[in-house]
Amino acid sequence: MSLAANFRTFFFLNRSILYWLVLGPFRKQPLRISAVFQQMVRIGVQAFPMTALTSLSIGLTLAMQGAHELARMGATAYVPDLVAMTILRELGPLLVGVVVIGRSGSAVTAELGTMKVGEEIEALEVMSINPVRFLVVPRFLAMMVMLPVLTVFGNYIGLAGGWLICHFSLDMSTAAYIQRLMEAAQPDDLFTGIIKSIVFAWLIILISCQAGLGVSGGAEGVGQATTSSVVTSILAMLVANAVLTAIFFIT
Repeated sequence: MSLAANFRTFFFLNRSILYWLVLGPFRKQPLRISAVFQQMVRIGVQAFPMTALTSLSIGLTLAMQGAHELARMGATAYVPDLVAMTILRELGPLLVGVVVIGRSGSAVTAELGTMKVGEEIEALEVMSINPVRFLVVPRFLAMMVMLPVLTVFGNYIGLAGGWLICHFSLDMSTAAYIQRLMEAAQPDDLFTGIIKSIVFAWLIILISCQAGLGVSGGAEGVGQATTSSVVTSILAMLVANAVLTAIFFIT
């Protein structure tokens, strides 16, 4: 499929999701709330342990690297500032997004692709059930809710990782660490990360669903679509992160 065709399919999928979210209830075809909560558990809740481990390791690493460099200038008191600004603005939403792509985005593509290969999606159409309303919209809403939640959760775990290094290695008290965090970080820093996570969630779920619905060629096609969706999602997220960072920097 050409690049132009991919973009057309992407925008068509966006239009279909918007249609079923806004006009679906008026056509007496409301969203299945139970399906949304089921997907929230599969996409978000089950990803909490992996998100926590990733965020903790990043917080520890940032604090250790920052302490090593800042100790040369006698400025280890600024390690919490480094950890807070880096995690809240950049690494928090970015790395949580990578975890969700690898775990949940790929699962969505594989699941929809398997259904497409098994002709289950065609069976829904035969029963006059729109596949976008039945399959895509619940996953879309679940991702849009859970990725920002995971990002905030990951931010706290990452800051806790920084505290472990500052407290036990740099002999910084908990009160001093929290005070430095509050002085360094502003609400805008947190909101910046949340806005990024919302954009990342939109890109991840749309790319994953598009790849899954477009599978052809049997089991081999499912594997290729899953790999393609992961790579494309990561690239799209990195580009979006650079664009959003530039916008926030300018404004």
